[in-house]
Amino acid sequence: MTQLLYVIGGWIGLFSRGSVLLQALVAVGLLLGYRAWRFRGRGSASLWRPVLAKVVLAALFALASLLLPQLGIPGGLLALFAQLTAIWTALAALRLLLRRIVPAEAVDAYWQRAVLPLFLVLVVVGLVHRLDGLDEIGRVPLLKLFDQNLSLANLLLLLGLPYFLVVLSELPVVLVGEVMGRLMGMSSGNRKALELIFRYLLIGVGGIWLADRIGLNGTAIAAIAGGLSVGLGFGIKEVFSNFVSGLWLLFEGSVHPGDVLILDGDTCQVRKLGLRATTLWRDRDNAELVVPNQTFFTATATTYTGSDDRRRGQVLIGAGYQHDPDQVIALLEEVARAHPRVMADPAPKAFLLDYGSSSIDYALRFWMADPMTNLGISSELRRAIWHTFKEHGIEIPFPQRVVHQAR
Repeated sequence: MTQLLYVIGGWIGLFSRGSVLLQALVAVGLLLGYRAWRFRGRGSASLWRPVLAKVVLAALFALASLLLPQLGIPGGLLALFAQLTAIWTALAALRLLLRRIVPAEAVDAYWQRAVLPLFLVLVVVGLVHRLDGLDEIGRVPLLKLFDQNLSLANLLLLLGLPYFLVVLSELPVVLVGEVMGRLMGMSSGNRKALELIFRYLLIGVGGIWLADRIGLNGTAIAAIAGGLSVGLGFGIKEVFSNFVSGLWLLFEGSVHPGDVLILDGDTCQVRKLGLRATTLWRDRDNAELVVPNQTFFTATATTYTGSDDRRRGQVLIGAGYQHDPDQVIALLEEVARAHPRVMADPAPKAFLLDYGSSSIDYALRFWMADPMTNLGISSELRRAIWHTFKEHGIEIPFPQRVVHQAR
């Protein structure tokens, strides 16, 4: 740790030099000018204006790094800024191009989670290499881990590599799964399962390489594995159970993204099938429900899209005893046939269910193409039935109670 503080103190002394300070001031001035230009053009309709601003900034950095040596002042720091700005410009242009091919939400998410952190690492590595050299600073010892000296480079790998393994493995694994799925004719569920297995294999291999890189011996790895096995048995067995259930669901294909399920009496649509939990969307309140995967193995689930997207709906209605049942049934079927979202095949059908205490009870059964529209279509049909019955003088009776006072 003392050696690291000594190195950092040397960097502070280096920044106090006139040539380095001048380059830093030039860089700050160019960055402020770049920000001012971007602020003025914020309302511009052109999406490429920020990219053009970055190109100009990189060119100015490069020009300044060439002009300063002509005055006898080193320009290495500005040259580094020019290289980093050029890389950032290329990444920004690639982002705009990808947003036209891939959904913008996916591109932006990957940009925030992977590209920005990687570029930040590149900036830090470039500055450290320019100031002191990576090898020298990376060999600075910090602490001991399992009787092994842990250097600064190994500590940064231990802290940063797991994150990048998890984030960066997503894109190549999806590409590999897409190719394998096309070559082998896999279903979407099997392809997704294959992608996840490849991803976790990649993460596992990266973890083994990291353990070997930082010098963990076999005894230490065995101790960690033993601790994990105890934790698996006592603390995270539910997580492991959900993990296995998620893989099984993906391979079996009984639940897919887009399927419509009934959960606790509510109609829900499967948004995402993960290894630990499944994300469902409930339309009545626009809520997302996170359901553990093992729920689908321990409870019965009703799906409306397992083999067919059609769903049957039903509206119950009562009519007075004085009205001809044939007329009521014909009116109910006519209302359903006139609705634009009710399927013509199978045709809607009305039934006389029972003779109630105050009315004859009927049921109108119909089919719809989208299972998530059941509530809306049922409401619209009830309103249409009310207006139709009113036009034809059909009474919808309600229970009435007459109270007589005893004398």
